Amino acid sequence: MDDAQVPQEGNALFKGLRKAMYARGEDGKVRPIPSAGWQVEEIVTRQALDSLTQRAGEARQRAAQGKASPLEFHMYRARMDLALLCQSTGLWRWRVKRHFRPQAFARLSDRFLRRYAEAMGISVETLRSLQP
Repeated sequence: MDDAQVPQEGNALFKGLRKAMYARGEDGKVRPIPSAGWQVEEIVTRQALDSLTQRAGEARQRAAQGKASPLEFHMYRARMDLALLCQSTGLWRWRVKRHFRPQAFARLSDRFLRRYAEAMGISVETLRSLQP
């Protein structure tokens, strides 16, 4: 992509900020060019955020009914999916999925709770509750 082709349509999610996109300049060298983003990017990002918000609501209902642990709700609220939570905590997928069960979550040690809370940027007390 040439530097003149870098999208500058604007993205409301950036709130006036810009991001760097790499493009080829007139001298033929690749360099970062500030971009205001483009509308397609905004639409796709909004769809992804809406999906995560919906999943968080569904997980919160399951947790309130005792069918899931608060861990799943907080994972979606932190804009994460299972793969990202596993990567962030260094735990195996099967283990994290097991901790989505209320019985397994209730038996977690403080060490594991801190690990999850740190990965999501929340406190252990918040992780144990269904409060955002």
